[in-house]
Amino acid sequence: MPDDETQTPTLNREAIARTPHDSRAGALPGAAEGPSPWLLRLIAVGLVLAALNLRPAITSLGALLEEVREGLHMSGSVAGVLTSVPPLCFAVFGVMAPRLARRFGAGAVVCAGMAAIAVGLVVRPYIGSTAGFLAASALALMGIAVSNILMPVIVKRWFPDRVGTMTGLYSMALALGTALAAALTVPVTGALGGSWQTGLVVWAVLAAVAVLPWIVLVRDRTPAPGQSAPVAANATEAPALKITRSRTAWGLACFFGLQATAAYITMGWMPQIFRDAGVSAGTAGLLLAVTMAMGVPLAFVIPRVASRLKNQGPIVVVLGLCGLIGYSGLYLAPAAGAWAWALLLGVANCAFPLALTMIGMRARSGAGVVRLSAFAQSTGYLLSIPGPLLVGVLYQHSGGWGLPIALMAGLMIPQMVAGILAGRDRTIEDEC
Repeated sequence: MPDDETQTPTLNREAIARTPHDSRAGALPGAAEGPSPWLLRLIAVGLVLAALNLRPAITSLGALLEEVREGLHMSGSVAGVLTSVPPLCFAVFGVMAPRLARRFGAGAVVCAGMAAIAVGLVVRPYIGSTAGFLAASALALMGIAVSNILMPVIVKRWFPDRVGTMTGLYSMALALGTALAAALTVPVTGALGGSWQTGLVVWAVLAAVAVLPWIVLVRDRTPAPGQSAPVAANATEAPALKITRSRTAWGLACFFGLQATAAYITMGWMPQIFRDAGVSAGTAGLLLAVTMAMGVPLAFVIPRVASRLKNQGPIVVVLGLCGLIGYSGLYLAPAAGAWAWALLLGVANCAFPLALTMIGMRARSGAGVVRLSAFAQSTGYLLSIPGPLLVGVLYQHSGGWGLPIALMAGLMIPQMVAGILAGRDRTIEDEC
């Protein structure tokens, strides 16, 4: 099967053949043909910077969760609610992304998203109450949510012949940002005086920097190269309910939701699991960083490999088995084999870039990718909301980590089943 690195989607090639002038659609004024190279480089830089900011708001909190709980007088159940806020915000705000992109342009929405992340991260440590902390976190997570949805859309729009490579690039940046926040939050907090507020607020600087490249695209409403209308505008032409007829879309949504459940449980609770097993706070943060850092190389490799396969089911199974082994070790010997379990769970968490890659592969057109991305991610995040909350409740009422870890391991089975269904060689257009 020809891979996405060597072929532009058939729909786009035919459109270009019928309307040659469309090849100029993404160009800046004065460009001879197609988008200018510097614009594509700027978009690539913007994608990387935006991706770096899609998880530090979450993993920096995970590293300091115990300090935040004490500072805001939270119970274990309330902390469980806090770790459930990310998927809730992603589900609620993610559905807004296509409509916002149609009205304002994808670049403007991502620019606003980065600004929302920066403001939310500045405000939340100093607001002084649990409700205020949750509200400011929701603002940052709103920015993350819309950017999450639009990343595959922007890749499909501006890099239709390099979907695997560009997905791998921003997935790698996302994993790097996740790992850096997990590894550096505790030592940075100590270096800046030991206040958890300072340790959380420093990540707003990275978000502020990420705003800059997207400012150039705020007024960009031009069609994607090879298309007669902007991708996001096309997204609303098909009936919204049509995608619900696709088994592939539902399989992908369930796979996305289950991997998100595992990821947010890991980011929110894994440092606490290790700390309760006798591991120091700094080492627990490093262990989470190792888990997240595994995604840096694998997030670049997995999308490229997946895009060359007709069926991504085997990759799904391998990642799921790594998760099962990692959770089993975390249950039996959390401290003794901590580094091994962190590595294995890091491999398992690479289901996220695989899901993003499948979103780009399971639709033929840019418009289809918009609908599928919004549906799979929003529905998936909605499905993932109970997981972190349930872990917090089980932890508080059982007095240990046995039941929560058993729950995490058990969820790997339906994740593999859903991933196998989503990984079949077909597109949503075949089923809708």
